[in-house]
Amino acid sequence: MRINNNMSAVITNNQLLGTEGSLADVMEKLSSGFSINHASDNPSGIAIAGKMQAQIEGLDQASTNGSDGISVLQTAEGALNEVTDMIQRMRELSVQAANGTNSDEERESIQKEIDSLLEEIDRVAETTEFNSINLLNGQLDNRSYAEHATRIQTSNSVPAGIYNLQIETAATQATASGGTNTLLSGADTLSTSGTITINGHGIELTEGMNRVAVYEAMRDACEKGSASVSDPDEPLAITSLKYGANANLKVEFSSTEFALALGFEESQITYEEYERDDGTTYDGPPVIQSVGTDAVVKPTTTDPSMFGTQATPHYDGNHITITDTKGFEFSFLAEAGYTGDISFNVTDIGSMTLHVGANKNQNMEVRIAAVTTEFMYIDDLDVTRVNGPEDAMSYLDGALSYVTSVRSQLGAYENRLDHTTKSLDATEENMTSAISRIEDADMATTMVEYTKLNVLEQAGTSALAQANELPQLALQLLQ
Repeated sequence: MRINNNMSAVITNNQLLGTEGSLADVMEKLSSGFSINHASDNPSGIAIAGKMQAQIEGLDQASTNGSDGISVLQTAEGALNEVTDMIQRMRELSVQAANGTNSDEERESIQKEIDSLLEEIDRVAETTEFNSINLLNGQLDNRSYAEHATRIQTSNSVPAGIYNLQIETAATQATASGGTNTLLSGADTLSTSGTITINGHGIELTEGMNRVAVYEAMRDACEKGSASVSDPDEPLAITSLKYGANANLKVEFSSTEFALALGFEESQITYEEYERDDGTTYDGPPVIQSVGTDAVVKPTTTDPSMFGTQATPHYDGNHITITDTKGFEFSFLAEAGYTGDISFNVTDIGSMTLHVGANKNQNMEVRIAAVTTEFMYIDDLDVTRVNGPEDAMSYLDGALSYVTSVRSQLGAYENRLDHTTKSLDATEENMTSAISRIEDADMATTMVEYTKLNVLEQAGTSALAQANELPQLALQLLQ
C-alpha cells in the first residue's frame, strides 16, 4: 500500500475525466442537434457537408431566381394581352371602314381611334417594366447590327455570327411621271378643266387654277389614293407609297389634253380597250398604269457568312424575310433604293440571363422581341386611303400573328421555368436529406450514449471516492 502515489485514484480519475469529456461531447450534440460540432468530430464529414450546404443554399436562391423570372414573363404576357385586344379592335375598325356606307368624314373618325390605339401600343411597349427593366421595347432581345437595314429581327434558331447578302435589285414603287416636265409644264394656271383619278380617288380641276391650288388638290388626292406627288418645282411624278410587286398605281384622266396640260408625257399614256355588245371595241379614257417590282436578294452562303444553302428570301416591298430549315427566320427592312452588299452582325447579347442553378453558368436565356407598331409594320395604317381598310386588315393580321408568336414564346419560357423551379426544389429537398444524415445527430442513439456515460460518470465518481480512502487504510498499519 502506497501513500505518496495513489495509483488507484490516478487511474480512476483518468477514467472519470475521459467519461466527463465524452459526456460533454454527447450533451453538446443533444443541445445543438448536430453530430458534427467541431472539425475534429468528423474531418471528412465536415468537408462534405460544407460543399453540400453551399449547394443547398444555391439551389434555394436559384429557385427564387426562377420564380422571379416567371413574374417577369407574367408581367410581359399581361401587357401583351392588352396589345392583342387593341389589335383586334383596330381590325374591327378596319372592317367597319371597308364598308361603302361610310363617308370620308366617318372614315377619318375611325382613323382617329386607330391612331390613338397605335399610340397606346407604343406607350405600352415603352413603359412595361419589371424592376426598372423594360420588357417590350426590344431591350431584352438579341442585338443585331447592319448598315442600310433596320427593324432587324431573328428567331431563336438564328445563331450569333456574321450574315452577308447582296441586294442585286432594289424594290421599286409604281410611278407615273412627266419626264422632265414640272406640274403644268411651267404654266402659271391650268389651261383646261378635267378630272384626275388616282387609284380610284378622283378630283376635279378647273381651268384657271393656279399651280399652288392644283398641287394642293393633287396632293390631297394622292394621299387618299395611297400615293404621293412630287413638289411643284421638281419633275412631275406620282408615286405609290408601297414598294414591291404589290405596289399598284392607276392614274386616269378625263382626256388626253387634260393629262398633257398637267405635265404628263403622252408616251406613258395608254387607253383601256372596252368591248361593245356587237363585239366591236373602243378605247376608254387615257390612263397611266404602273406596278412596282420586288427586290432581288441573294444570301451569301459561303464563309464567313452563316446563311445556309437552303436560305430562301421572301418579299413584301422593302420588308425582306429569309427563312431556312429548323425554324430559321431572319427579317429586316432594307433601305429604300439601296443596292449592294449588307453585312449583318447578329449577337447573343441583350437577352435576359436567368441564373437557375447552384453553380456558375447554369443559366437560361430569355428573349422578348420588340412589340412596337414599327416592328409589327402597322405604324402607317390609314383607312382613309383607297384600299386602306383592306391593307390595314392584312397588316393587322400579320401583327396579330406576330404578337401571338411572342406570347407563345413567353408561355414556353414560363412552363420551362415552372418545371425548373420544381426540379430545383426537389433537388434541394434531397440534398437537405443527405446532409442531414451527415450532420444531424441521431437523438435516440445519442440519448442512449448519454445514459451510458451518465451512469459511468456516477460509477467513476463513486470509485474515485473509494480510491481516495485507500491511504487512510495505510495509516491503520502505523497504529
